[in-house]
Amino acid sequence: MTDDLFTLYTLKVEVLATDRPFVCSHREGDYFIVEGENLVFPQTRSFSMYVLATLLPMLPAKQRLLQKNDWMRSDAIIACPDPNCGAVFKITRKKQKKFSHAETTVVPLS
Repeated sequence: MTDDLFTLYTLKVEVLATDRPFVCSHREGDYFIVEGENLVFPQTRSFSMYVLATLLPMLPAKQRLLQKNDWMRSDAIIACPDPNCGAVFKITRKKQKKFSHAETTVVPLS
């Protein structure tokens, strides 16, 4: 069924350094990918659950097509939730991918 398709961006979430030192377990350059509903950790040995808790509410919105002036399109740098840590996390939109409604839920389109 091709009329039940929707588009999401694949995202890359990467640890970046600032002029302040890290006090948490982050490593500059560590990253994960968001593909559909999945978090993919291709090379990261660990990722803080507190940072994930901070980032997770943003990710579904960043995956979606947005209006040109929506702040969610432009704001892509998220600070570590520890106010003493200098790490930031950059969310980058990558390629778009199509998904089928029928393959992601059992609830029918109305």
